[in-house]
Amino acid sequence: MRSAPPLPLPTKRALAKLGEDIRNARIRRQITTTTMAERAFITRTTLNKVEHGDPAVSLGIYANVLFSLGLTDRLANLADIREDALGLQLDEERLPRRVRPRRSRKAD
Repeated sequence: MRSAPPLPLPTKRALAKLGEDIRNARIRRQITTTTMAERAFITRTTLNKVEHGDPAVSLGIYANVLFSLGLTDRLANLADIREDALGLQLDEERLPRRVRPRRSRKAD
């Protein structure tokens, strides 16, 4: 049996927070675990894993749970390039320092 590679601590924390946020959203909406599991087409055991941030649960299941809570828009923006500070900074660093006009080619 192969074990999953270890997760970096920030990743573990992010998944734990996601699970906790999902649980809090479910409770605020006064949705029982049974109803939530039915809406997301999963078992209560899997829902419990989601709410604990289990990395072995597929992204598709997390997506179904978020959809059931009406939070799909947040999933769609997880890696939005407009929010990618490092990527934007790297793009900015690659800009030329000055722009020269192109030479026009004369027709023969």
